[in-house]
Amino acid sequence: MIVLGYNGFSRGAELFGRLYGATGVGRNLLVGHDAAAALVVDGELVAAVEEERLSRVKKTSDFPAQAIKWCLDSAGVDLDQVDVFAFPWRFSPAVAEEMISQICDSDLPVTAKFDALRSAGEVYAGMFSREAVYSDFVQHTGYELDPNKLTLVPHHLAHLMCGAYLAGGGDAAFLVSDGRAETLSSVMGELRNGVVSLFEGGTVPMTSSLGVAYGRITRYLGFVPNNDEYKVMGLAAYGPPPQHNPLLERVVRLHEDGSYTISIPMDIGAYYALFDSLFGGDSEKREQFDFRVKVAGLAQHMVEAITAHQLRTLTAASDLDTLLFEGGLALNCVANTKMLERSSFTGMEVSFGASDPGVAIGAAVYTAGLRNRPADAVTTPYLGPSYDESQVLDALAEYADRVEWQEEPDAAAVAERTAELLAGKNVVGWFQGRAEFGPRALGNRSILANPAFPDIKDIINIRVKHREPFRPFAPVVLESEAPRVFELGKKTSSPYMTFVFPVRKEYRERIPGACHVDGTARIQTVDERQNPELARLLRAFTARTEVPCLLNTSFNVAGEPIVCSPRDALECFLATEIDYLVIDRFVITKKEG
Repeated sequence: MIVLGYNGFSRGAELFGRLYGATGVGRNLLVGHDAAAALVVDGELVAAVEEERLSRVKKTSDFPAQAIKWCLDSAGVDLDQVDVFAFPWRFSPAVAEEMISQICDSDLPVTAKFDALRSAGEVYAGMFSREAVYSDFVQHTGYELDPNKLTLVPHHLAHLMCGAYLAGGGDAAFLVSDGRAETLSSVMGELRNGVVSLFEGGTVPMTSSLGVAYGRITRYLGFVPNNDEYKVMGLAAYGPPPQHNPLLERVVRLHEDGSYTISIPMDIGAYYALFDSLFGGDSEKREQFDFRVKVAGLAQHMVEAITAHQLRTLTAASDLDTLLFEGGLALNCVANTKMLERSSFTGMEVSFGASDPGVAIGAAVYTAGLRNRPADAVTTPYLGPSYDESQVLDALAEYADRVEWQEEPDAAAVAERTAELLAGKNVVGWFQGRAEFGPRALGNRSILANPAFPDIKDIINIRVKHREPFRPFAPVVLESEAPRVFELGKKTSSPYMTFVFPVRKEYRERIPGACHVDGTARIQTVDERQNPELARLLRAFTARTEVPCLLNTSFNVAGEPIVCSPRDALECFLATEIDYLVIDRFVITKKEG
């Protein structure tokens, strides 16, 4: 059986821009963002790629035409060989009725209700309905799809199935929390013997979305909502935990069933005024670092308090030991660690596809009937395009007037040469094998450096990544070495940078470049099965320097997608102050002048 999962709406940016005033990158960040495709063949996830990696439009919500084509081509599959096409949104007639009821029951004036109904109707007819989804596929692929082959999967179910499949199956309690699905923003329940049981009491409507609330504070602080929330999380570490939180006192209400209500106006001007009154802010203060740290700390505390409230209900209702956490909120790695350590769960899994790229995977594996995978299977995020030696040489030839290169004889020599470069204060672009999938998986398209240098973060933030100087970087470490360097608590590994751990005191001075201001690090653990090239490099680097990890950040600059092809890597290398570029067995430098 062959199943193609995909996420993205071709009209999303246009409709939300015209009807709701969304502009710039915000047009792509409402519904269908992180467009992607994933292919399951005979029970195995064989390919997955985000559309942005190929189109080079960051966070695109567009129909993933290039991603679909690449997935099929990479597996040698034609469209007519696909048994089912799975789409991770299901705006059924019942959902549409609920959307209408929410508008009619709102406190809006009558004329505003009619305007809202007209806009919602146009979005539903042009984007959400089964007919619109079907027409979108036919128009952008040119393939006359049998309508019976199109399956619409509820959004939160797609999130859950992605996490369950990548965690290796098995029984687990679950929490899914994101900005919005069809009408809800958060659900909880259990997965037992492949059967999903939803705890109705813990469901949270879209109107009280924690993800949206955090996004509005993100905008208030001058960042892009539904994109830059991790910056707010990083800022929060620069201040002490709040003694009291006006958000919890005046905006959030927690209910006994594990749900909650968040009351923040939809209008930007209205919620800016609310936040100014809550935080003592104004247009000048919002530019001040200390004020932004304070507000970020309150926002982060709100997330931690609400998720802790949800977990109290979930643990009371379930006797299972493992928690699956998926959805955009699952990218808040600071909250994740506290959720696990303060709960009765012995294990917690957050997948590399936790946010919306993963729903393409989830829709595919759910439709394929997959609930479990072999316990000894290697879970890998390296599901995207790779490039052979001739393609690498073609790209190098295209830039031969600006770069020069040396070819190493084998993988061991590549590791030794790269370790030698990283022993100094050099920044290295690292490009190997297949591209990663999702926002929390690195290792094949990475920027690497030596964390022993205290100022290495500033060098990369300012001269390479072109981003805010307060932003931390994650260390990558061999899984076998991680407990020696970091306090892992209940975790034994963290391969996708979805948890934060204290750096052991004896190592803080040895790897200052990988420590955040609060002495923690968002680590990526690596083993030989999942990424042999990176594991080999780590061993060579540690043997040479006695430094147990490498600083590891995504191979891109601010505002750009992570590089995918050798040409992308060369363009980024030449546009930044990266010192060396390693593509497969080629070590590349810039020509003088």
